[in-house]
Amino acid sequence: MQHKSVNLWPNCKLPKLKITIIIPILNEAATIGQLLSHLVDSVKDKNNLQEIIVVDGGSIDTSRKVVAQTSKRYDVEIKWLSSKKGRAVQLNTGAKTAKGEILYFLHADSFPPQYFDQDIIQEVKKGNNAGCFRMKFDSNHIWLRFLGWLTQFESKRCRGGDQSQFITKKLFKEVDGYDESYIVYEDNDLVDRLFAINQFVIIPRYVITSARRYREVGVWRLQYHFLNIHMRRWMGASSEDLYRYYKEKVIS
Repeated sequence: MQHKSVNLWPNCKLPKLKITIIIPILNEAATIGQLLSHLVDSVKDKNNLQEIIVVDGGSIDTSRKVVAQTSKRYDVEIKWLSSKKGRAVQLNTGAKTAKGEILYFLHADSFPPQYFDQDIIQEVKKGNNAGCFRMKFDSNHIWLRFLGWLTQFESKRCRGGDQSQFITKKLFKEVDGYDESYIVYEDNDLVDRLFAINQFVIIPRYVITSARRYREVGVWRLQYHFLNIHMRRWMGASSEDLYRYYKEKVIS
């Protein structure tokens, strides 16, 4: 895809760019502390991080306690926000309070590469105002390795929220953020809209994401249902239809 680079700060000196990381969670006590530590320990420069915002959708486990304990170990600001349940709602809630010029949306079980902050800021300085990393699963299953291999290609069909998503706050507002009518597929919907305006780049480094849902449901069974969801969306299914299918087939 040809990327349309747009300088969001024309005729002026580029400001110091800082990143706000936004993580939507629901009962992630087992992983959120490890992720927060990984994020702080993996940055090139802590000054590149404005803050980390954990947006909770109603956890009933010890997630909040883990976040509070982890935040005490670092001098990076780590915030806890409460929100209605639903990733799109949670992501938008975090974006509304974000202070950084760049928003970085990250799943609670996805771990970005070392110096991810530098990678993102360099892309934005080049005029690439939105994009993601490539992705690998923490599994050697042949199909999951194949899915990770596909993420190198510049196609919106090879994108997903597990790859993480960066976008300037200005552009995020211009495209009206995540569509909260989507309970599932919200990340793909945003990517579709960004591709439509030629504003998306894939950074050639890898996020490592958990294959836990595939292990729980079964690789082939879950992939079949994900393909079904994509096909239904391409054929015009509503957000409600997609969620109904997901709830019945995947999380029932």
